[in-house]
Amino acid sequence: MRIEIPVDPDAEEARRWLIDELAKPEYRAAEPSWFDRLMQRIGEALNELFSGAGGVPQPFVIGIVVLIVVALVVVGLLVFGLPRLRRRRAAQVPLFDDRDVRGLDELRRAAELAAQAGDWPLAIEERFRALARGLVERELVRIHPGTTAHAIATAAATPFPDASAALQQGARAFDEVRYLGRSGGVAEYEQLTELETRLAATTPSEPAPARPAVPV
Repeated sequence: MRIEIPVDPDAEEARRWLIDELAKPEYRAAEPSWFDRLMQRIGEALNELFSGAGGVPQPFVIGIVVLIVVALVVVGLLVFGLPRLRRRRAAQVPLFDDRDVRGLDELRRAAELAAQAGDWPLAIEERFRALARGLVERELVRIHPGTTAHAIATAAATPFPDASAALQQGARAFDEVRYLGRSGGVAEYEQLTELETRLAATTPSEPAPARPAVPV
């Protein structure tokens, strides 16, 4: 016969059990986000405002509501809108001397398709363009339509000093296939692809304003 002994914890042990229980992932996942808490506080403030607005002039109340709406719009733009706007502007800056305004994802796909077709000169060119576009979209390098590959590599060495030699090597491979008519190869393409993807996933060592790429 099994006898169950009742558990009667003291106050300190009960508090510890409650903390342990609330620390479980399912409770953490259900917690409201900062935006949820902000909206809740704004809603509570509006309720208090309108419930006690009997003796307050209506234009004053409307003015406060308008100010709150404007503030919410500004917060929304700062959190969600401006980063996308900056990326769109960065994608509109032409690369090199042929007014290439393609975005990062499009350039990456073009490089991959060229590599699948065995067109290594085009694959190398497109991959370096993707590298340059990524730097511009992250506002790490500033360029103009005539900026050279070596100028981009030199400017990018400031936020990524450990990749300086690899950047110059990639710029050289780009110039060779684009301007000197050389065939390149799979090894050069793979090195450039590794560099581009690694820099895209690396936090720059110098979070300063974008460095202008001076022609070299």
